[in-house]
Amino acid sequence: MVIPGDPSENQWKEFPDEIQSEVEQTRRSLKEVTLLLEQSQAELAKLTQRNAAINGHLQQVQTQFDSVPRADIRSAYAAALDVQQRLLVMRGQLEKLQSDQTNYKRALQILERVHAFLEDEFGQIGQGRARGSAAATLEMVINAQEAVRQRLSTQIHNGPAQALTNFILQLDIATRSFEMDPNRAREELTNLRSSAMSTFQQVKGFISELRPMMLDDLGLMPTLDKYVKDFKDSNNCDVNLTLKGQQRRLESYLEVMIFRAVQELITNATKHNADHPVRVQVNVMVILDDTMVKVVVSDNGKGFDPQTALRPDSIGLKLIRERVEILGGIFEIDSAIGKGAKVSFQVPAIEPEVA
Repeated sequence: MVIPGDPSENQWKEFPDEIQSEVEQTRRSLKEVTLLLEQSQAELAKLTQRNAAINGHLQQVQTQFDSVPRADIRSAYAAALDVQQRLLVMRGQLEKLQSDQTNYKRALQILERVHAFLEDEFGQIGQGRARGSAAATLEMVINAQEAVRQRLSTQIHNGPAQALTNFILQLDIATRSFEMDPNRAREELTNLRSSAMSTFQQVKGFISELRPMMLDDLGLMPTLDKYVKDFKDSNNCDVNLTLKGQQRRLESYLEVMIFRAVQELITNATKHNADHPVRVQVNVMVILDDTMVKVVVSDNGKGFDPQTALRPDSIGLKLIRERVEILGGIFEIDSAIGKGAKVSFQVPAIEPEVA
């Protein structure tokens, strides 16, 4: 409870202004990313044209390989390799910028809603309980976001960052070997291409984890279906997904909330049961009826104590419950040590307004 006159009251009064500052900063960042995206798209178009021209020249060199000077052959291959590397980097940058733009747009929508909510709450006297509840929810959201960012930071450092260092070494070896040992150079370039494709797939996976573009394009059900298939392949685990009801688009924030909840529940189930002696099966059911979206995630693993999972310092399940309740839904846990687990929730199926 915020007591009128105590120092914390002044801090809470300043909180809407801080959120408004974040709104303005996010707007500026979105504008900058949009400009960079337009510039990158133009640069990609130029590189694509240049690549087509270089490939045409390279084909001519290949048809006249015996008569073309060795220096010209080396120059043609070097130009082709350079433009392909630039294209690979530019396409990766373009995907990142598109992802950043989507994330900034979503963050801006959320911040604007939070600001409107805080202005309404803080404009009323004697609403200390509501303020405390809003602060606790906001704290959980921030902690959850930071946990995801920290995990991705570690994965990027151990994956693509290390791979890029190896690319430079392999490219140096290939460059030095080109004149003395062309076969060795071709082998190094082949290995480099394979490593680049593998790293590119890793980066796409990170982008998808941050914000699956498919969610915006196709909606919740197809995105969940693809996510579960990819999760099974990359984690070698037994996850089954059942989708029921007529597939249709829901409000964007609702699709994001449900997707993130399912993502969290599947990840938790597999991690919690990683040391289980028996291969654990995770079953996911999503039912979309006329008025509600119902989600059930169950497993036959070692179970857990619900009270411990919902303790104040936890993030995952507690945050899902808070979000479900904010949307006017119902959240339930049925689990005990040694008896598996079932987490279910249902929220109103809010559809986008028709313009």
